[in-house]
Amino acid sequence: MALKSRSVTSDGKRVMTMEEFKRWLKKFDADKDGQISKSELREAIHATGGRFGMWKSRRGIRAADANGNGFIDDGEMNNLVEFAEKHLGVRIVQF
Repeated sequence: MALKSRSVTSDGKRVMTMEEFKRWLKKFDADKDGQISKSELREAIHATGGRFGMWKSRRGIRAADANGNGFIDDGEMNNLVEFAEKHLGVRIVQF
């Protein structure tokens, strides 16, 4: 499940819109409950070639999970942008 995007920046980050990012991340929603769990986020990290998936997924959940239930739902996806830009090699742009 490679990241697909329009272009790649000079620092190697893939450029995508928030909607493209959400669609890509939802591919890892293994149980199709509409939420991203820590293990599902770990799979996304590994799919981008990232290392330390367990540690990074724990940090990503903490960074994005506004209601503290341990999952990232659609309303919390925007909270994940900074994490994604740092650890998933993407740059989220507004079009």
